[in-house]
Amino acid sequence: MDTNFTDLSNNEYIIEKATLKDVDELEALYDSINDYLRETINYAGWKKGIYPVRENAINGINEENLFVLRVNGDIAGSIILNNHQEAAYYGVNWGVQAKDEEVMVVHTFVVNPKYLRNGVGEKLLNFAKEYFKEQGCKALRLDVSIHNAPAIALYEKCGFKYVATVDLGLNIPNLIWFKLYEY
Repeated sequence: MDTNFTDLSNNEYIIEKATLKDVDELEALYDSINDYLRETINYAGWKKGIYPVRENAINGINEENLFVLRVNGDIAGSIILNNHQEAAYYGVNWGVQAKDEEVMVVHTFVVNPKYLRNGVGEKLLNFAKEYFKEQGCKALRLDVSIHNAPAIALYEKCGFKYVATVDLGLNIPNLIWFKLYEY
């Protein structure tokens, strides 16, 4: 195993709502994943300073829908879970028919590069699958760039079903087409 990565198998972890005390660490996490993507293969198409950024963390914390997975006190990953569906979601024939308030959507799903390939993403998605049910929702949805093969493989491994490919209207070259998934 690459020594730059941390083995999660022997570490305790917790998942909890982020607080304003976490903003600096979340911003550093966002910067580190963008640096990592720039240096390797940027499957997600994210750009440092554009997305994800500090404001995404602050908004998620203020709306009480940003969760962090901590290992030994450090943020190893984060996820935002809310009812906000992109406009393109409404023209799709989803497997589960549900009102907006009955749909939870995954946003800003990030794993710290030092914890990649150690189950952090899967643990966060499993948390999301339990959380959306606890909130009384009928469906858990997400979108992913068609170029993001690692994320697509993870979503399918975690039981998400492909629904459609749409243009989210971001007007960013190489970030036009997104696969929609539902659990």
